[in-house]
Order: sequence, then structure tokens, then C-alpha cells
Amino acid sequence: MEKLNQVLLNPALQVGPDLAAWLQAGGGLGLQAALNAPTTIIRQIADADLRGMGGAGFPAWRKWEATANAVGDNKYVVCNGNEDEPGTFKDRTLLSASPHQVVEGALIAALAVRAACVIFYINPHQGQSLQHMRLAVSQWQDSPWLDKLAAALGHPLAIKVVASSGRYIGGEETAVVASLEAGFPFPRKKPPFPAEQGINGQPTLINNVETLANVSHILRHGAAWYRALGVGKAGGTKLYSLSGDVLRPGLYELPMGTSLQELVFHYGGGMLQGKAFKAVFTGGPSNTLLTARDLDVALDFDSVWLRHSRLGTGAMIVISEGSSIIRKVAEYIDFFAKGSCGQCPSCKCGTFQLARLLDRVDGGRHSHADLDALQHLCQILPGSGRCGLIDGAVTVVKSSMHTFPQEYGLTAPAEA
Repeated sequence: MEKLNQVLLNPALQVGPDLAAWLQAGGGLGLQAALNAPTTIIRQIADADLRGMGGAGFPAWRKWEATANAVGDNKYVVCNGNEDEPGTFKDRTLLSASPHQVVEGALIAALAVRAACVIFYINPHQGQSLQHMRLAVSQWQDSPWLDKLAAALGHPLAIKVVASSGRYIGGEETAVVASLEAGFPFPRKKPPFPAEQGINGQPTLINNVETLANVSHILRHGAAWYRALGVGKAGGTKLYSLSGDVLRPGLYELPMGTSLQELVFHYGGGMLQGKAFKAVFTGGPSNTLLTARDLDVALDFDSVWLRHSRLGTGAMIVISEGSSIIRKVAEYIDFFAKGSCGQCPSCKCGTFQLARLLDRVDGGRHSHADLDALQHLCQILPGSGRCGLIDGAVTVVKSSMHTFPQEYGLTAPAEA
């Protein structure tokens, strides 16, 4: 089946933890270009408009610049591979099939911010990803590249692989810092941001696996090449994790800005059993639902935001007519309730209460008072936690009540 503009999933680069094969396929050229002109790296990342692919879509260069400008003798770069959200399965593919493009991107980032240590923070539940990254990193440690980097930096560069806690909340960037400081992955209030004060109080750059995997290609081919891969104003490619009620679920690398219609009905083969498209959970289960009227939306960060949702990780969980939205929402809120770290009572108790009420609604055992309680919780809980978990949980509940009020037995849409 046709797949357009493959960069990260280019079959020639799927060499596993084999550094020699990676270099044979053109690996190392991006790192060499960075070594030749280290002061231009951040500008090239900015010109490419590389976004953070872990969820927020924040311009990568801003984090890089903040870390580079921060004062610290032992800066860190962390590759966040804690991927644990329902419907998202892109990072584990990159880590398993092509770990060296992730390592090379992280090394370029280390050169840009003048880091002393690179850490690959990998979900232990993804056993092959963890194994392949350890093998890949050991090969870089035995290669001449680290000597070249040490010479350019003026100090040695350590690289290592660390298993994360495996908890969903452990992927939040301040929780990453807490975990790597040998503690429980409790999120922390920001500011300070990790770029200012991260691991052991040192400036720390934290980027998602997919973000870093793009870096060597940008340095090798140039920012203009990368931008031209996208559609419209969007640049580059995006990994879309397509799942749910489609004929061909899977991981698709397509131009950033590909329409939802094209992803679902061309690449995904359309709906199962010929059913009609009902809705999609975008970027995982913590965003506003999009419906059939949004099939024309371009799947890039800005366009999806204009539809009052978020592209997030690029996960697209498709729901067909005849399937219960409430049941899916109840499943996801139960996931959030179990994933809450318990640090903030409003989050721990709030997600538990949301899950309890949704289970009653799904089972048809609810009262009008239960619906009132759901709407009241959605009003008072946002902004009450140290991280975005409770906000994401509320967002999807509010969206489902507003978009599909009839499933809740409401006579009018709930407040969005």
C-alpha cells in the first residue's frame, strides 16, 4: 500500500540495533554536519519548524535554546520513551526497528545544548525497545563518534539507557526528572521548567523519541527539505497511530497536514463492516472528540487546535456508528484513575469519581443527580493538579457530553 514521504519509517533505515548497517544507510551524516557547524544546529531546527511530537507540539528549538542558554556545568538531554497512552504505538516502533536514528538525534541535541549526559528513558513494558536501545547505545559507546563529540564539547559525553517506572504519569516531563533522580515519578509544579532546573538541579532538555528521530535528517538534508515534506503550512512528516473501527489499523508516516479523511478512508481502508464514521479520539484519549463534520481537518498541530482539539501524539482512535461513546470514555477515565500518582487529592479522587459515575451511566444505572455530578466535577476539577492528567480526563468527558448528549440522556448539549 502507498505510503508517502517516508523518512522515519523508510525501510532502508529499519536496521535494528546494527550501527554498521545504520552508517551504511547514510547514518552519521547528520551528526557530522552538526560537528562541522555546531553553532548553527538550533537555528536549523528552528527553520525546519520541528515540533515536539510527544503531545504538545511545542517548537523544539525553544526548549533547545532555553537549555543552551541556561547556566549549568553538567547539562542533560533525555529522550523520553515512556510511551504508555492508549492508542499510541509510534515510539516503540522507532526504538525497536531503527534505534540509531533516535540515538544520533539525541547526540546532535547534546552538542547543541552542550550537555554532559544523554539518557534514554524507556518504558520497561516495551521489552524489545529497551533491549534494542541498550544494544544500540553500547555500539555508540564503542565507536569513535563519542571521541569526536568530546573534542567538540570540550568534555566527555556519557550516554546511557534507563528503564522508566512504566507508569503512565512517568512520561510527564517533571515526573521524568523525579524518576531519574531515583525517586517516585511525582510531577512537579512549573516553573522552574526542566530546561532551567532539571535533573540534579541542572538544565535538562527532554524530547520525545519521534522528535529526536527527525533531527539527523534535518541536519543532513536541510530545513527547507524538511518543511517541504508537509502539506500547506505544516512541515515534515508525522507518525499517525491509527486504531479502532477501521479496516487497516497501523502506524502510518504521512506528510504533516494530511487530512483526517485521507488517513481513515484511504490509508485506513475505511470503516469496519461498512459502518458510518462517528467520532475520533485525537492524540490519545485526553482531547476533544472530532466528528464526521471534521473529516476535512488537516492533521497538524495548528489546524487541529482550531477545531478545539489537539493532535497530541498523532494517535487516532476511530469509533463507528453503533459503538458507545460513553463506554470508550469510561474505559479511558478508568485508565486515568488508575494512572494518577495520587499526589493531588483533586486528581486522585476526581478521576475516581468520574470513573464511578461513567460506569453507572454506561450500565444504565444512573440518575439525573449523577449527570449533574458529572457536569459539576467537570467545572471544578480543571487546573487543580500539578500536571495535566486531571485536565485531560475532564476534557474528554466534557467533550463527550457536549457532542453526544443523547447518549447520556441529556435533552441539550452539556456546556463545552
